[in-house]
Amino acid sequence: MLTKEELFAIKTLQEICEKEDNLQLKLNFDMLENRCGNRKEDFFHFEDGKLVGFLGSYYFGNKVEICGMVHPDYRRRGLFTTLLEMALEEAGKREARTILLNAPTESQSAKEFLKDIPCTLAMVEYQMRWQNTELPDYQTVTVRPSFSEEDFEAEIQLDVQCFGLNEKEARQYKQETKDLTTDQRLIIEADGKIAGKMLLSEMNGDSWIYGFAVFPEIQGKGIGRKALSKVVKIENEKGLSIFLEVEAKNAHALRLYESCGFKSFHSQDYYKLNE
Repeated sequence: MLTKEELFAIKTLQEICEKEDNLQLKLNFDMLENRCGNRKEDFFHFEDGKLVGFLGSYYFGNKVEICGMVHPDYRRRGLFTTLLEMALEEAGKREARTILLNAPTESQSAKEFLKDIPCTLAMVEYQMRWQNTELPDYQTVTVRPSFSEEDFEAEIQLDVQCFGLNEKEARQYKQETKDLTTDQRLIIEADGKIAGKMLLSEMNGDSWIYGFAVFPEIQGKGIGRKALSKVVKIENEKGLSIFLEVEAKNAHALRLYESCGFKSFHSQDYYKLNE
């Protein structure tokens, strides 16, 4: 588990790097704040008692996403390369099947660094913010907390069918993250049956929706739009700013979110490390 001092140091360095480069880093603070066990997932470089380099690894089954940063005054000294080598060594020990290097789309320094890394652009992920939009009050779809073993199993199958994880990976990831205190696991019901799921993370006045999925055989029936509208209305009434993420290639999801009032404001590139 990361200490409060380490989390503060990461946040401070993040703010410095984002201000210098005019971009947003995806450091998944909900996961950083809920690290558990003795696994090596975070890598630090301190000089004179100050954090000047950080890299975080985020495991989803046998897939790992890696994102990091180096203080502007300490760049071009090989610090990030060293941190990355440490993270890749650990990923090898854990037999990660897919390794994704994450960088903001607008980061020129990241693009220069990645030129020397054997990797291929795998996907682009958009961050979207909800714009105040009038939404209908749907009654035919229910969104409720996940609590039963049946709910847990449905979440696993949704990860398999909608996000490409195999069942072993999905089960492992769900087991590791089910107790995260910053996440609300929600189940979508339609006609009295489990239809989908989503995760909700509320932090610092923001509400993030992710892991949103509806079983493929019942997609296209408006279930996703109705469920999303319900959650957005609830979060808006709390006075929270509402965000979500979607892959650029998922045109159907992109249209769904836009129809509910979401607009893209930022994007992240994911580069797959070549075998």
